[in-house]
Amino acid sequence: MNESVIYKQIREALSNAPRNQYTMEMHLQMIKYADQLKNVTSKEFCEGVGIKPSFGTEFSKMRNLTQRLKSAGLNTDLL
Repeated sequence: MNESVIYKQIREALSNAPRNQYTMEMHLQMIKYADQLKNVTSKEFCEGVGIKPSFGTEFSKMRNLTQRLKSAGLNTDLL
């Protein structure tokens, strides 16, 4: 799946998220697509999804967290 399709799916998920669960949904999407976006910078991610650049730090955190979660048995394909 290419980056533009991933960004579109993330934008859709964020737009469908209840207002009080936006940040949680964003984190979940970052974890879900961390492997496919491993060569993307946080700036590129934010621009692609259309979110504030300040969320770039969250993207980096979630990408690092994903490796720990996968080591513990998380299957990101099920998210």
